[in-house]
Amino acid sequence: MTPALKVLSPGLHTTVQDLGRIGYQDIGVPVSGALDGLGLRLANALVGNPPGMAALEILVSGPTLEIAADTVRVALVGPGANLVIGGEVMAAGQSITLSRGEVFQIVVDRQSACCYLAVEGGIAVPLVLGSASTYVRAGIGGLEGRLLRRDDFVPLAVERAPERIELSLPRPLDAARDQPIRIIPGPQQECFTEEAVAVLLSAEFRVSKDTDRMGMRLDGPPLRHRDGWDIVSDAIATGAVQVPGSGQPILLLADHQTTGGYPKIATVISADLPVVGRRRPGDALRFAAVSIEEGEELCREGERRLAELVAALEPVPKGDGIDYLSLYEDNLISGVVTGLK
Repeated sequence: MTPALKVLSPGLHTTVQDLGRIGYQDIGVPVSGALDGLGLRLANALVGNPPGMAALEILVSGPTLEIAADTVRVALVGPGANLVIGGEVMAAGQSITLSRGEVFQIVVDRQSACCYLAVEGGIAVPLVLGSASTYVRAGIGGLEGRLLRRDDFVPLAVERAPERIELSLPRPLDAARDQPIRIIPGPQQECFTEEAVAVLLSAEFRVSKDTDRMGMRLDGPPLRHRDGWDIVSDAIATGAVQVPGSGQPILLLADHQTTGGYPKIATVISADLPVVGRRRPGDALRFAAVSIEEGEELCREGERRLAELVAALEPVPKGDGIDYLSLYEDNLISGVVTGLK
């Protein structure tokens, strides 16, 4: 039998995602992929996978899963997310190995918009145009191009996880709720009044309940156009902030359409897209303008911080008995050991 995770309860919106389907927007295929690429890459690092390997993306409400393999190493990453195993709660940010028949639930609190469950060896779904990412609107990728359902079996590449120490992040992933979202003005800033641009950079917006993986509608003061809101359709980048006739901005996310005819007042820098992905309906959101050069440097800085986090992964201490790693590193005095955990 193929090793798998059996879905006992699917959660609200659980899909298979990797870092996206690159190179097909010219034929109308969105990139898709993880809303929070940083969270995905950290989850993969904890189980020893390459950074872009497919994992489960869990939005708002988590699934309950059963191990249908000999042993499976998993890691959950996301602010406010926890694994519940046999009544015991384990915070996100560390790996754990589970055995056949064990059941675990992913529980998220009101802080969490999305989290990622990575499995050592990866999720063994067919690639579509080079990616395992699920694009539900077209029914491609992931598990039959759709959300997980009860009684699904999510196929895994590895029947038995290799024996090794478990790893944890040096610190939990921060939701960064107070961080302004940094934007580069344009590409159609001239389509808006000066007042609209000033409002964008000074007002507080709220993530609307009308939000999905395609776009995040924002509630707040309307952004007024200068001479209408129709333009010749042009290409859209992830993070573009387009403004339809209502004046209420829409921040376009991973499953966004590839072209559009509403003017775009600004574009979120790539370094802040993971932060946007962690916002949920009702959360506040503010914008701050940066230059293209600053955005590029912030992207490089984000990659450096990610590399530092991965390099700083720590062994998870054993829950009982003697932690020999600690024992060997500490002094022994009169036969007393300091390695008990």
